[in-house]
Amino acid sequence: MPHPTSVPRPAPLDTAATDATTTDPAELRRIAVDLAESAAAHVRARRPEVFGPAGIVAAGAVQAKSTPTDPVTVVDTETEELVRALLAEQRPHDLVVGEEGGGDLANAGDRISWVIDPIDGTVNFLYGLPGYAVSVAAMRNGRSVAGAVVDVERAATYSAARGLGALRVDSDGTVEHLRCTPVREASMALVATGFAYGTARRTEQAGLVAQLLPAVRDIRRLGAAALDLCLVGAGRLDAFYEHGLNTWDWAAGALVAAEAGARLVLPPATAGGAAGDLVLAAAPGIADELLALFERTGAAAPIPQP
Repeated sequence: MPHPTSVPRPAPLDTAATDATTTDPAELRRIAVDLAESAAAHVRARRPEVFGPAGIVAAGAVQAKSTPTDPVTVVDTETEELVRALLAEQRPHDLVVGEEGGGDLANAGDRISWVIDPIDGTVNFLYGLPGYAVSVAAMRNGRSVAGAVVDVERAATYSAARGLGALRVDSDGTVEHLRCTPVREASMALVATGFAYGTARRTEQAGLVAQLLPAVRDIRRLGAAALDLCLVGAGRLDAFYEHGLNTWDWAAGALVAAEAGARLVLPPATAGGAAGDLVLAAAPGIADELLALFERTGAAAPIPQP
């Protein structure tokens, strides 16, 4: 099944009254939302073209990255190219860092840096399961200042700007101002996590789940860290943790969670996933108890990639 040789381009953002160098969090959130929603529309339109009837996959549409179980699809690369092209028009002086196209936050200085995950949850996307997203964040000096995460199948947009709160806007226009759950005991917490693709790290993660599960209400593995973080902010989960995430996995979702009141543990923005640092977002009423539990079980420590 053929796929386009060039990425389809949506209508450009209206920049008539926009300062291309602004650092205003509210304006950066608006741009992040527009970028993420444009990218999500592309992902939504392309999936039935690449994954045809009865799950037939177009030739060359899926390749392996770090391991045979770590896929990247032609739609991942197309979508990142689309966002990069739009940013080149709208914010030509900014740095862009993406999962597929690279970039180095260590060279950012105090410039705005756009951190992109074109499809977070590629395995879900590959199998046609709900739970994959586009994530776009604006960072400055190593901190997220604005971001948007679009749940592609549900056409729901989570967004946040530093100091301005977090929102979810559904496909029908319904707006929800996000707040974490009021849970006060870890034993009543619904906790999500994720697993690495490498066997050694995955084995350690499985051992930690076995230690943590008896201490909480239950554990979920949904398959897209950006959405998991947003769900903590939306009160659909009480906490989320994972070791070895890259910055594009958490840059937007962690800000959504933080602006909804979550307590966070994050690695430096310049740290790569290979270091295996912990990412944790928890409702404030259980954060201290969870952190103490993580210290006792060893879950607070990094799980480096061998």
